[in-house]
Amino acid sequence: MTHDSIKTAFSDAVNLVASNISLYTTDPNRDLIRNRKMGASKLISFLVSCGSSSTKLELLDFFGLDPKAPSASAFNQQRAKLKPDALEAVFRLFHSSVTAMDKASGYRFLAADGSTFTFFSKPSFSSPEYYVSEGHSAKGFYSMHLNAFYDLQKHTYTDALIQPIHHKDEFQAFCDMVDRHIQLPGTRDVFIGDRGYCSYNNMAHVLEKGQYFLFRTKDIHSKGIVKNFVLPDQDSFDLPVSVTLVRSNKRKIPIREGSYRRYVDANATFDYLAYGSLDSYDLSFRVVRFPISEDSYECIITNLPTEEFPPERIKQLYASRWAIEGSFRKLKYTIGLSNFHACKPEYIQQEIWAKLITYNMTETLINHTIIKKGNTKHGYKVNFSIAAHICRVFLRLTTEKDPIDVMSLLCKELIPLRNERQHPRLKTAHFRRPRYFIYRAT
Repeated sequence: MTHDSIKTAFSDAVNLVASNISLYTTDPNRDLIRNRKMGASKLISFLVSCGSSSTKLELLDFFGLDPKAPSASAFNQQRAKLKPDALEAVFRLFHSSVTAMDKASGYRFLAADGSTFTFFSKPSFSSPEYYVSEGHSAKGFYSMHLNAFYDLQKHTYTDALIQPIHHKDEFQAFCDMVDRHIQLPGTRDVFIGDRGYCSYNNMAHVLEKGQYFLFRTKDIHSKGIVKNFVLPDQDSFDLPVSVTLVRSNKRKIPIREGSYRRYVDANATFDYLAYGSLDSYDLSFRVVRFPISEDSYECIITNLPTEEFPPERIKQLYASRWAIEGSFRKLKYTIGLSNFHACKPEYIQQEIWAKLITYNMTETLINHTIIKKGNTKHGYKVNFSIAAHICRVFLRLTTEKDPIDVMSLLCKELIPLRNERQHPRLKTAHFRRPRYFIYRAT
């Protein structure tokens, strides 16, 4: 796949949305139907190519320092007509096109996680569901939560769901994304999550799709799913477990032989059994426990087959989940999602979807860059920060007249692979307030 075919996939997605723009505007009969300097396709392309500079500087760069470039005010008037759904549609169309060009087979490993984005707003712009107070004497801010699935092999986001901070529900978001997940022909999907995703309801949603899950759970000495199982008297083990879920305390509900009976009360969510029902739901999975240091262990629940995924591979697979944490850091501080160009939640959602597209396009370009291997101490990879900048320039209007050789540029921007390096995770919460518009980089 070349950089031209990747850009063509993006352009086709934008043009398809622009040709049906009435589906994505606040007033379908009037908005974005006239021929203007910044029509629907240019508006979407600009949002995707936008960096962290001020809106005016970004417009000048996008239009190649054209004196007739639209003003920041004109841009804001145009974006007010566009629903965030338009950017979400481009995200899905572009991802589908690129995925179709790359033939995949075997297992596909998808990490699930979430991240919070803060922004400044006004009460007249935002509803209370976004507002976070820092106390009576401090100034509050606004926030929304991004839930995402991340392909650990291609390093791209496959799905996302945005929630107001006071409606944050990672369990429900996970189930919604699994339910609408489209399986690729010839692939088997494995959904990987940390302790925040380990629940019977999440397992059931994955099983109903005929796929696999791998969740970290609380260790055997804590109050968690595995607490009351009869476990081997040893530190490391791989134990098959069967559970029958019920939502009624009546003992006449039949239980499979050798299965644990688990009652799901009214306060817990389980979508496949109504509360008070006399039906039951059967689950089978493995409980895998292994050491991660001299005095600490991790406990994993999975339905992956033992023959293909012994404990050592399970350990490596869960460790690879950390890549989604790194992707959020790149998304915020390299792609630019810590610097918004607006105050309204609808515009913030536009920019989140736009930056997800930019991230996927950058990683897709990196994935198809051919790096020559030499007799060197380290392997090499493309510098993501430089690649993100090249990708933004690649999407500007000036490159349509003066094409650039993206792949050759990326081949020169390499950094060594040092996977052996490890850094301790900060124990205290590290929070950064949103940045005011006047303090953005220029």
